[in-house]
Amino acid sequence: MFSFGRKGTVIAEGLKIVGSVTAEGLVEVNGQVEGDLHCTSLIVSPKACIRGGVQAERVVVNGKIEGPIRGGDVVLKSRAVVVGDIQTESLTIENGAFFEGRSLRANDSNMPQAEKVGTPLRREIATKDRDAAAAETSAGRIAPVPAGSAEDRPRGSGREATTL
Repeated sequence: MFSFGRKGTVIAEGLKIVGSVTAEGLVEVNGQVEGDLHCTSLIVSPKACIRGGVQAERVVVNGKIEGPIRGGDVVLKSRAVVVGDIQTESLTIENGAFFEGRSLRANDSNMPQAEKVGTPLRREIATKDRDAAAAETSAGRIAPVPAGSAEDRPRGSGREATTL
């Protein structure tokens, strides 16, 4: 994945840091961090544990993070355990990863807002479709539809590979 000549900071297995960590470039965590971590790129190894917020442009998690993650590109590998919200532009969850929290799209000023371009929000469309299906069901034309459309369900159950 990375060459041996890379520059960066390694928090070794057996090392526990209590307090905030700020670093330029790559940080590879093999030990424990209890506090917030800010860097450019972050790799969390399978034996690593971070209890605190994470902010990095690229985050690859194969260990445990308890706290919010903010990043441009977040990848939860198969052994990842994340308990906390993830705010990102791109989220990939591999099969076997565990994610408990909310997935939020990072604020991007270049993205058009639904209200500004005059199109209804997905939730409004889903509600109208659900209401129409309920009316047809009560009239006896179709079978009942399970509550909640795909837009209403939380993303990132941690069981399927998903890219947002």
